[in-house]
Amino acid sequence: MTDRIAPLRHFVTAMTQLVSRSDDERVLLAEGRAELARLIASDDWLPEPFARLRPDRYAQYLLHADALERFSVVSFVWGPGQNTPVHDHTVWGLVGVLRGAERCDEYRLQQGQPVPTGDHHVMQRGDIEAVSPTVGDWHRVSNAVADHDSVSIHVYGANIGAVRRHRLDERGEMIDFVSGYDSDLTPNLWDRSAAVRSAPC
Repeated sequence: MTDRIAPLRHFVTAMTQLVSRSDDERVLLAEGRAELARLIASDDWLPEPFARLRPDRYAQYLLHADALERFSVVSFVWGPGQNTPVHDHTVWGLVGVLRGAERCDEYRLQQGQPVPTGDHHVMQRGDIEAVSPTVGDWHRVSNAVADHDSVSIHVYGANIGAVRRHRLDERGEMIDFVSGYDSDLTPNLWDRSAAVRSAPC
């Protein structure tokens, strides 16, 4: 029996071990990057409900939140033309592209206000980047593919859906926001009963 969700379970286990032995951001980003690279090396493990488009805007689905809220794992799904507002994170994070491609427009704080740097980059499948207040925390992300969806897997150093953050509104003014999530469900990582039943005694 195929345990399709096993890569996500292995990732969650590895990240739990990592945050349990270190709170050094450099260690978390370096070792977390290696674990995320293994997770996004294939894309058949992500359950369909967590790769589902929203017609009105990008979707943000919780895959796992650590019991102590030391990290969370989220899938972001982008339809053609969809993008985030300019926003920050306030915690460390890693973003890995699972399907499609994403464009990141970079911003920096200038006198307390995010301003565009004029730089951008496009992340292809398998690419990973880091965000945090120390390595660069302000950006706008959009689907870089014109004719189909893109999906990325994010791991953050908190329960990101419950973190008070900042974004620019339609008038370009900075406001507080809490993103929440687009689904009440999380994948059941721990039900391995079918595999256990089918294994030889």
